[in-house]
Amino acid sequence: MSRGGQDKDRADGPERRCIVTGEVQPKYGLIRFVVGPDGQIAPDLAEKLPGRGIWVSADRAALEQAVKKNLFARAARQPVTVPPDLVDLIEAGLARRLTDLIALSRKAGEAVAGFEKVKDWLATRQVKVLLQASDGSERGKSKLWTPTGARYFSVLTARELGLAFGRQSVIHGALAAGGLAPRVVEGAAKLQGLRKADGGATAGKDERNA
Repeated sequence: MSRGGQDKDRADGPERRCIVTGEVQPKYGLIRFVVGPDGQIAPDLAEKLPGRGIWVSADRAALEQAVKKNLFARAARQPVTVPPDLVDLIEAGLARRLTDLIALSRKAGEAVAGFEKVKDWLATRQVKVLLQASDGSERGKSKLWTPTGARYFSVLTARELGLAFGRQSVIHGALAAGGLAPRVVEGAAKLQGLRKADGGATAGKDERNA
């Protein structure tokens, strides 16, 4: 299992077609949009808004292409208004949702922060997600490993991880298997698609197993 790689033991689930690539894929790898009453395209990150869904891969380049080529209007079969900062709004929304999920996991006793606590969990518990700040020291992060079958993400900054754990900043975090861990994996993977300069590049080359 590579850091940031696909979770191969996960069931694919419902599939949707990306309006940019034309590929049909499990919807957990896409972002849903709807056309609001005012004709404006709105991201539906929780996938609960009424209306016909328009799906785009959770990838910055794909989203930028959808905006540039007016693909939302084509998919909606009607004129639509697209916010000029749509991609940045999606990134910020995904980051908020992810920090909220981690915070809920912490309150449920399913997440810890801090080098020593994370190291202890890696040795004594079944860890599903290892989180490390994208702006943290690579030397410090290299001292922890991703357990077999777990997922590694470096997509949140130290400040954002700090918000999730009720601190000013956090470099290392871990989530136990079960609970909200699958939703954290899904949310982090989507955010990684929009923050490739932070999490994607690091995750692809930085696997360290014990």
